[in-house]
Amino acid sequence: MSALIPAITGVTSWPAMVEVENLQSYLAEVLGDILLATEQHAGETAALINRDRLVEAMTKLRDDPVLKMTQLIDICGVDYPDRPERFEIVYHLLSMQQNLRLRVKLTTDQRTAVPSLTSLWPVAGWYERETYDFYGVLFDGNPDMRRILTDYGFEGHPFRKDFPLTGHVELRYSEEHKRVVYEPVKLAQDFRSFDFLSPWEGADYILPGDEKATDDDNKERKRA
Repeated sequence: MSALIPAITGVTSWPAMVEVENLQSYLAEVLGDILLATEQHAGETAALINRDRLVEAMTKLRDDPVLKMTQLIDICGVDYPDRPERFEIVYHLLSMQQNLRLRVKLTTDQRTAVPSLTSLWPVAGWYERETYDFYGVLFDGNPDMRRILTDYGFEGHPFRKDFPLTGHVELRYSEEHKRVVYEPVKLAQDFRSFDFLSPWEGADYILPGDEKATDDDNKERKRA
């Protein structure tokens, strides 16, 4: 097994992250056929792995005596609607001993569940619930697969690219019913008045932004 060669170069801020010269080849040795590809971006390494062997891969990275990726920092998602497996799930790992970060990525669709990492890092339960809430990705083995940020009864998953910008329903307190009610989203524009001139007519100075409008512009808007 080849050795890692850490080197701190061009450090201008703290904390300094170690740049490992042959990390990609070392990952190939540690993960074997679980590793599908590696890539470099912004000075950090990302590893694309086999979805079905996620737990095995993360166990190897956590327990490896050189990498020591002992901390799961975050789990997030990316939606690519044109891909057969539209969702990319990204895991952010940190080695405190090596001062090293690693991204682990896999792909899935809206029906195929991803193995849960709660058996390795209990904090993964919260991150997986957030990913499910926003993208609709399921995690097999998560003991509490509920929404975590949106409200009860929320329809859809708001971080999907095909989610409508105005949502589906809105909630408000109804004085008539004396409770919170759900209603279809209404975007009322009729009562908006756009006056680009300063309301302070007696001021002898121009407020920021007012220089872009003139009296003639304002008169034209009122006639319209």
